Amino acid sequence: MIMFDPEDIPSNPTVTSDSTVISDLIHARLKRRTLLVGFASAAGVALTGCSTSSVEPVLGFSFPEISRGSDETHHVPEGYTADVILRWGDPLFDENAGEFDPLNQSEAEQLQRFGFNNDYIGFVPLDKSGERGLLCVNHEYTAAWLMFPSVATGFPQSLTLEHVMTEMAAQGGSVVELKFEQGRWMPVIGSSYNRRITPHKTPMQVTGPAAGHDRLKTSADPTGTRVAGTMNNCAGGITPWGTWLMAEENFNLYFQGQLPADHPEAVNHERYGLSRSLMFWGLHVARFNVENEPNEPNRFGWIVEVDPHDPESIPKKRTALGRFKHEGAETVIAPDGRVVVYMGDDQRFDYVYKFVSKRAYEAGGDNTDLLDEGTLYVARFDADGTLSWLALEHGEGPLTDENGFNSQAEVLIETRRAADLLGATPMDRPEDIQPHPTDGRVWVMLTNNNLRKPEQVDAANPRANNETGHIIEIVEPAGDFTATRSAWEILVACGDPADPDSGATWNSETTSNGWFGSPDNGALDASGRLWVATDGNEKTGAADGLWSVETEGPARGTGKAFFRAPVGAEVCGPQFTPDGTTLFLSVQHPGDGQGATYETPKTRWPDFSEQMPPRPSVVAIRQDDGNPVGYSDK
Repeated sequence: MIMFDPEDIPSNPTVTSDSTVISDLIHARLKRRTLLVGFASAAGVALTGCSTSSVEPVLGFSFPEISRGSDETHHVPEGYTADVILRWGDPLFDENAGEFDPLNQSEAEQLQRFGFNNDYIGFVPLDKSGERGLLCVNHEYTAAWLMFPSVATGFPQSLTLEHVMTEMAAQGGSVVELKFEQGRWMPVIGSSYNRRITPHKTPMQVTGPAAGHDRLKTSADPTGTRVAGTMNNCAGGITPWGTWLMAEENFNLYFQGQLPADHPEAVNHERYGLSRSLMFWGLHVARFNVENEPNEPNRFGWIVEVDPHDPESIPKKRTALGRFKHEGAETVIAPDGRVVVYMGDDQRFDYVYKFVSKRAYEAGGDNTDLLDEGTLYVARFDADGTLSWLALEHGEGPLTDENGFNSQAEVLIETRRAADLLGATPMDRPEDIQPHPTDGRVWVMLTNNNLRKPEQVDAANPRANNETGHIIEIVEPAGDFTATRSAWEILVACGDPADPDSGATWNSETTSNGWFGSPDNGALDASGRLWVATDGNEKTGAADGLWSVETEGPARGTGKAFFRAPVGAEVCGPQFTPDGTTLFLSVQHPGDGQGATYETPKTRWPDFSEQMPPRPSVVAIRQDDGNPVGYSDK
């Protein structure tokens, strides 16, 4: 049995930081605001996922904490309800499509239904009532051993072409209209907005500096400007103008074959971890074998921008934002109006990035191609608590012809190698990055890194064999997200604070249920408070879930348990409605684990039927009294 855990595969080179090696965690305390400010409405985008809210600022979380543990179902605090609103296989386009039949799957059927392993969730309101909206959901990857009967035995040779085509139809993303009726959210089956985006059926345009470059050309696309689809879409973001950013993450795991060492793309492929396939599509589909198409991998690892309002629109791969294993792409508007996109490269010893647009956002204007021009930066975290944002610009420093970068396009195609040469700080798997919209703070989720050796410890990654991860807080000066010199500190070092050898640092108010490991995705609620979802907390002896984390005042650094996933699942995509009264969560790969198969999963959540495998699903969590999630007026 092969467990699909792509983050457990290290990148080939072990890049060491230029930062001073130290053994102790550096806490250079920064001056903090003691009151939390709510979202400002400076952007004027009330109907987008980056919208502001009229919810009053709230200091502190008030909900009854749930307990640590692990079992076959999910758990929320008393006074809350979690509705399963979308499951893998639910119909999207035809009310008469019938129930999902896992014994009769096909590509054609799956294209009409909600995809597998939902990850990022974006919510785009459709009206001012807040009772209609578009859910934009990434489907990160497929687990054939949980999807299809009898596949686990003999995997991957047991995979047929039909299996592979069905998997392709289950990845990518879904746009689904939701409506709020009778106290709960429901999908609008057959809505004109509904759409499936897949790795093979959705044409996409390549834009920005790398568009048309020779290294993006293939036999299917000699122009280097058109790509069939997107895949391994992990986290993402919603822009101020209401488009959906899909992050392409572990694209390397989809390709078979290996190039000879003297091939022009060999070094590039090695830096991105090619030749380590876990999806095995290349056994049946020629484009996923690099020996047939050595440039095909260069067409993945980008940020894809989608207009969720127009199901006929062509998604665009925005190459100006760089090519790496994008975990997410969260946007914020700087004081001068420019848009800043924060991104993590989810790999051990890889980097934190931000992109600053050249042009300013225009409320109500044409922002269609705003992400095609700007500057991409990579972070260097120094031991004195300062952070330098290093520009990835062709011709600057080592990014020259002499080092194999003949244009800005090549800097972006080989973003990782360019960042290596600039001396960026190799991090402990930087995943989701959440900017506060007004005060200049940015939270970086660093999931874990069990490969970091004592001699590789540095200020920003202070633990060797870091199995539980940490969260870094960046402070952009005066709230200027475009700054190239910032400050940073560690908000919490995750793990068990009762274990003196863990190196965990939590506020003493954190209970035995409130600590966690492996922070993955983050979200800010309508009052700007931080929530953190985990992927890998099961290594601590409890299920993955969602925790609130205090970032202000005396309780700063306190965790509090809010949601617990069923066994085998991770929690992804936390997303609040603008009024804060609904929290959407993705429950991904429930029932997975060592030895789990279609026939013998760890749970059959959410249907709990012997005729149904476990089904990745979206849940909508609301407080029974209608108050915003995490808040009580009692």
